[in-house]
Amino acid sequence: MSSSNEEKMSKKAAKKRAAKLEKLSRKHEREEATSSSSSLPLEEEDESFSSNYGDVTPKSAAGRCWREAVEGKELTDVSNLVEEIVGSEVSIRGRVHNHRLVGKKLFVILRQSVSSVQCVVEEARVGTSMFKFVRQLSHESVVELIGVVSLPKKPLTGTTQQVEIHVTKMYCLSRSSLNLPLVVEDAARSEADIEKSVKDGKPAARVLQDTRLNNRPLDLRTPANQATFRIQCHVQIAFREFLLSKGFLEIHTPKLIAGSSEGGSAVFRLDYKGQPACLAQSPQLHKQMAICGDMRRVFEVGPVFRAEDSFTHRHLCEFVGLDVEMEIRMHYSEIMDLVGDLFPFIFTKIEERCPKELESVRKQYPFQSLKFLPQTLRLTFAEGIQMLKEAGEEVDPLGDLNTESERKLGQLVLEKYKTEFYMLHRYPSAVRPFYTMPCEDDSNYSNSFDVFIRGEEIMSGAQRIHDPELLEKRARECGIDVMTISTYIDAFRYGAPPHGGFGVGLERVVMLLCALDNIRKTSLFPRDPKRLAP
Repeated sequence: MSSSNEEKMSKKAAKKRAAKLEKLSRKHEREEATSSSSSLPLEEEDESFSSNYGDVTPKSAAGRCWREAVEGKELTDVSNLVEEIVGSEVSIRGRVHNHRLVGKKLFVILRQSVSSVQCVVEEARVGTSMFKFVRQLSHESVVELIGVVSLPKKPLTGTTQQVEIHVTKMYCLSRSSLNLPLVVEDAARSEADIEKSVKDGKPAARVLQDTRLNNRPLDLRTPANQATFRIQCHVQIAFREFLLSKGFLEIHTPKLIAGSSEGGSAVFRLDYKGQPACLAQSPQLHKQMAICGDMRRVFEVGPVFRAEDSFTHRHLCEFVGLDVEMEIRMHYSEIMDLVGDLFPFIFTKIEERCPKELESVRKQYPFQSLKFLPQTLRLTFAEGIQMLKEAGEEVDPLGDLNTESERKLGQLVLEKYKTEFYMLHRYPSAVRPFYTMPCEDDSNYSNSFDVFIRGEEIMSGAQRIHDPELLEKRARECGIDVMTISTYIDAFRYGAPPHGGFGVGLERVVMLLCALDNIRKTSLFPRDPKRLAP
């Protein structure tokens, strides 16, 4: 190579080095002047913010930047974003509920379960490219952001939190589809909001029940649904808490059994390794056998299966049963004493522990708090029938109450006794299961009871027959093949104490406690005669 060519190459390399050094110098200057970055040229400004945003995917640059940005930072729950921490930098995670553009500012509502917070993204602070990135995020996308807690100039009405976050970094962990089968914002609207939108000439979408249930993972994201299942959780906690304090033992009974637990045809039958079997209609037989095994006081929280064709607002083919069984010393009223203390305890604990959740449900489905007495009201079945007759209702004195009669009686009880929670006992024997103990003074009636909330039955309870001969006789009278429950009956041949108990559906309790119109709202993934998915 000639010396002139070498000289040209040397000059070219020198120019390259000089340009590179100049570029690095400019970058260093930009980093030192971040606070005034809005005055930088667009391409340089965006380069300086490029590590502050992006879609987090495996091995992506944004993924590395996100990990570096959040390292050592604890996530703050949105519910903990309060005025006391104004000025603090926080890292939060949630879903993009919605966003609106106002000039060069983007207001993003971030939703986390039942809580929400307004996040402010300013183009002047984050750069044009990041601003566009945030603006293009689809609703329901999962993001994690870093920002400073600030107090807005005016009180906020569209969020649960009264502070806002001034965003400095935002990373998308999972983008949601643009074509959602339902919009969570629509699914969270109250009937009053929908009616108002119609009057205002801007009708909002009404999300129907089947659409909700077909897309349950989306529907569950509404604040009311989030709150409902937290309330349901606390009902179970209070149920366990009370019973454990009274010396009860929690047990778990089999759900695959040889014969029906309640009698009748409403059972799911199946083949069990060549043997006929069915899904348990209740833990009834086995919780009684536990009493025969000297466990004395037991309870269970578990699934119950009913192959009913009742397509109503309050029936399910699978639900969560809260079941109790206990020894009786003198009288079946001892079981009612327990119930009379247990449920007011549950109601009180829900009011104390779930005020925000109750308010979230009320916002979409308005309701009044349940009215109940310190001393739970008890009426005999005959007294209830008399009240209905005096109100002009025709009812069979030895038959069961239908839904309309239950509601009417609930209304009469509320008017007369000022309570929406009461017991009706001494039911006719003909309408009770085969294992229910008949009354000593009149075998047409039984040592049994039902419990009602807001005019609807939530619970059945009774003293059980502990005499094996009488038990066998009653099973045959109810059309049950005694051979299929022989192990159950045999348990009473070895000595069994007087005992009784009750069973209540968790979903129905929550439905009526919150005055909801359909039990499917309180079942996570409902199973009814027409629904087996999702």
